[in-house]
Amino acid sequence: MAISEVTVKNATLLAIEEINAKGGVLGRKVTPIVEDGASDPAVFAQKAQKLLQQDKVATVFGGWTSASRKAMLPVFERLGGLLWYPVQFEGNECSPNIMYTGAQPNQQILPALEWAWSKGYRRYFLVGSDYVFPRTANLILKKHIESRKGEAVGEEYVPLGGTDFSSVVTKIKASGADIVLNTINGDSNVAFFKQMAASGLPPAKLPVMSFSIAEQEAKAIGPSLLKGSLATWNYFMTLDSPANRRFLQAYQARYGKEAVVTDPMVHGYVGVYLWKAAVEKAGSFDVDKVRKAAVSMGWVETPLGRVRLDVNQSLYQTAYVGELQDNGQFKILWASKEPIKPEPYDPLAFPGKTCKLH
Repeated sequence: MAISEVTVKNATLLAIEEINAKGGVLGRKVTPIVEDGASDPAVFAQKAQKLLQQDKVATVFGGWTSASRKAMLPVFERLGGLLWYPVQFEGNECSPNIMYTGAQPNQQILPALEWAWSKGYRRYFLVGSDYVFPRTANLILKKHIESRKGEAVGEEYVPLGGTDFSSVVTKIKASGADIVLNTINGDSNVAFFKQMAASGLPPAKLPVMSFSIAEQEAKAIGPSLLKGSLATWNYFMTLDSPANRRFLQAYQARYGKEAVVTDPMVHGYVGVYLWKAAVEKAGSFDVDKVRKAAVSMGWVETPLGRVRLDVNQSLYQTAYVGELQDNGQFKILWASKEPIKPEPYDPLAFPGKTCKLH
């Protein structure tokens, strides 16, 4: 996970540095205490407990996999802390102690399916890492594919961090799929795309829509291997807006002109500013007062575009489908008409469940 997690930390620290340079929050400088979860859910939980009990932090920004968030959740609920989680996830969760700024399923995987369906794709192969996000995302996707009278022609998982995709690629080749929906996470994507290409299935021959490959991962894997592959996010570097240009200029001034930026990184950056605004609205660092203030704030212009927090503590945000180009950047092919209201519980996969926090 290192190629993804470290850069989210960098973007979060950039926001803190910017805020401190302008006087801090309520007149106090923000002191970052950085802990490494080591891509291990148990370590994430231990570090969360240390931050809350020993360091007595005002809030926590971070986490990457849903497994890491699931491990930290009981710690935050038991100790009354507040976690700002910056990564897209599977939904089906609603905690008063987490602000979910990454995409809910109806803001990433379902817009991707909507786009694929509009292109005439009807046969879908689902492949993912074997943990909670891919399993739940694919449960939701299968429900919606079925409701549209499409077909899920295969579903396969490999261990998180796994590199042997030989049997998976063989099954994809035999499936007759129109498109692969890819929820493989982290470094495993390097092996997956290499083995797909070696088997005569580069993205130009069989489209792959990924949900965990952004600019940073594309740079690490190699744009030549991924050229033409698809991704759905709430942010691409190629978004053309004054707020995004300012952010990119600041990030590259801090971390180098060749540094690339991804959706989770921007969510990490934006999360710090949302917390600052909520603290200032509440006039307090108290967790419950900050939570209530956060969901009562209006729309905010960010590098993501216009966003605001819903009463379910998730973010209204726009969805984009992009195609990877030679230069490692995504050409935006499609955008939702407006920021999408977040739905933690998919009505087809989890009927009757709702998220009421305020």
